[in-house]
Amino acid sequence: MTRSTPLLATLTLLASALSAQPNILFILADDMGYGDVGALNPNSSIPTVHLDRLAREGMTFSDAHSPSAVCTPTRYGIVTGRYCWRSRLKRGVLNGYGTPLIEADRLTVASFLRDQGYRTGIVGKWHLGLGFAKEGKKFDFSKPVSNGPHTHGFDFSHVIPASLDFPPYLYVRNGTITEFPTIEQSAKKFPGFLRKGERAPDLTIENCLDDLAREAAAFIDRESRTEQPFFLYLPLTAPHKPVSPHRRFVGKTKLGPYGDFVVQVDATVGKVLAALDKADLADKTLVIYTSDNGSFMYRQEGGDDHVTDNTIQAYSPGNHTANGELRGTKADIWEAGHRVPFFARWPTKIQAGTVTDTTICLTDFFATAAELIGADIPEGAAPDSYSFSHLMLGQEMHRIRPPVINHSIAGMFAIRRGAWKLVLGNGSGGRQPPRGKAFAKPYQLFDLSQDLAEQNNLIESQAEIAAELEAAFEKIR
Repeated sequence: MTRSTPLLATLTLLASALSAQPNILFILADDMGYGDVGALNPNSSIPTVHLDRLAREGMTFSDAHSPSAVCTPTRYGIVTGRYCWRSRLKRGVLNGYGTPLIEADRLTVASFLRDQGYRTGIVGKWHLGLGFAKEGKKFDFSKPVSNGPHTHGFDFSHVIPASLDFPPYLYVRNGTITEFPTIEQSAKKFPGFLRKGERAPDLTIENCLDDLAREAAAFIDRESRTEQPFFLYLPLTAPHKPVSPHRRFVGKTKLGPYGDFVVQVDATVGKVLAALDKADLADKTLVIYTSDNGSFMYRQEGGDDHVTDNTIQAYSPGNHTANGELRGTKADIWEAGHRVPFFARWPTKIQAGTVTDTTICLTDFFATAAELIGADIPEGAAPDSYSFSHLMLGQEMHRIRPPVINHSIAGMFAIRRGAWKLVLGNGSGGRQPPRGKAFAKPYQLFDLSQDLAEQNNLIESQAEIAAELEAAFEKIR
């Protein structure tokens, strides 16, 4: 009895400490633009009632950025707290069969939180490589994958390999493929864009968001019955292509399939928030909602657009601005590529209806989670992550965040410090012309406090500021 009493006291203290930690729900939309959310774009006619609710009940970060303008590198940055251009992936994204990107010894936010007593789960799009087994030159889907969320700190995982337009179209649950892919999925054009490849019967494109919402709600329900706090990473598959809203949402807007799909994403968020409410966990849960990059919908002046012809991947500004007033599109180094919606809600901790214009990056999530639970990040882990917990909790800033680095699909960099943004290249570095080249001059310098649309290049008149930013970039790189 004398040996068990201290142990019992220790376990009691541990249980008490864990009960004080917040649950963390991190929802990541796929390709949702800054202008797609009503709370951020008063001119939008898309009803985003649940996202608007998060804005009302929590804090809006009006100057939040994904580290990259495309998905794989942003996801690497979120999970590891490290810019992806420090890894082997310097440009582009992985496909569905891609070689796993996260290094074997790299600490992830999931493995870190698990070490602090959290139950960790992921439901949704992984897109960081899964390690499919091979038999000769062919993939063997009958065997478990050798790499994935289950090898990087997630106790539970239910994921698709990559974007929903990449084969193989299947679910992987805790490292095991849930059903063998026996269907040959044909290729489709925009808006329901798909690449040809294998598909499993239990994954249908139109039902995917519903499947993910159900799995997320089930995870929340299971964890609500335990004493441990949980971390649920919910990377959704939409409104990324294929733009295939479920029939329940077709016609919900007058903006074509894309507008209807944004409504479905919002409704999916609503289902997960309802699961928190049902489990009586809303007050105990930090909810973060954001996107991995901007929207792929272009801005087009005159002529037909997605409203009049849904095969057109563009809107007239009079109908909708998926990226608001921002220049460019997904994949670009300009603001539309990486300035993203970002809301944080934690009732009783985050003051409702507040807004901050402090610049943050999605790589900062790792350090923020660590600071919120009072845990130290091990040396060498999450090197590009800086906590913004003080912003959420209304506390004094105790450290200035270094400049944020952004990266385009083609490997073009930008550095952001205060109002100033320096693009180290002579174009978008992505899809919007002129594309330009990385490190080709003239560089582009913008004062975003006066020129959010990035129309006035001040590289010649403010050469001293440009030189300072370039030096700061080289130091960080």
